[in-house]
Amino acid sequence: MKILMVCLGNICRSPLAEGIMRTLAEKKGLHWEIDSAGTGNWHVGDPPDHRAIKEARKQGVDISGLRGRQFQVTDFDTFDRIYVMDHSNYTNVLRLARNESDKAKVAYLLHQEQEVPDPWFDDALFTPVYKLIYDACDGITDKEQ
Repeated sequence: MKILMVCLGNICRSPLAEGIMRTLAEKKGLHWEIDSAGTGNWHVGDPPDHRAIKEARKQGVDISGLRGRQFQVTDFDTFDRIYVMDHSNYTNVLRLARNESDKAKVAYLLHQEQEVPDPWFDDALFTPVYKLIYDACDGITDKEQ
């Protein structure tokens, strides 16, 4: 299984999701490839936001070595599933889809098109966002085992 996590800048939510999913997959013996990307290009090559690194580390997940990259059309060829964090990510990724097969790979990380809040403007959101992402990733790994 190859999974891509997508948010806006690839420095808060999607690197958290990548780190969490990698950790859970490893613990559950799943040999998955997990990556993350942003729909924007502002943080290409940058490490995750220091607050995301701190929150992940507090929870036993190391995302400090990850680097931002922008979502590309070729990601549809590489990944089996593409999970997005919010409505704008969903729209931006689908805009690049070439066909129905590409579109079928894209889903919200949370159920029923619920958005993962962007913690960029509110430090207090990093812990609850971590929990939301963790619970979603845990559910995905359980379902796919």
